[in-house]
Amino acid sequence: MENDCKYLFVYGTLLSHNNQYASLLKNGSRFVAGGSINGYLYNIGEYPGAIYVPYARERVYGNVFLLNDDTNVLTSIDEYEGYGPNETQPNEFIRVVLPVHTLAVIINCQVYLYNLPVNGYRQISSGKYNP
Repeated sequence: MENDCKYLFVYGTLLSHNNQYASLLKNGSRFVAGGSINGYLYNIGEYPGAIYVPYARERVYGNVFLLNDDTNVLTSIDEYEGYGPNETQPNEFIRVVLPVHTLAVIINCQVYLYNLPVNGYRQISSGKYNP
């Protein structure tokens, strides 16, 4: 299902202007809209991690991008996020397709979710990461 989804929702360091992978994403996609998912955002240290909770009142905020047909962009971002069979197991992040709410519509997007326990990490109550 992930391979068919051409939208990517990002909420963390991929929003930073100083990040080379954010530049790769910007060049390999088109910004669609700001959006959010139900769940919680945690400060994992140098980056945030989102936990999806379908019925949570809290939200995680970020941006939706429409990926170009160049599969190298997603492959590079997978590597950056430590996602895939060749990465340390269990992966720190997993990539799943979730409904992302924008002001106008709900778009099914690929999202990197934090895949390890969040015990001891501080929740970012605003749901917004400031890179």
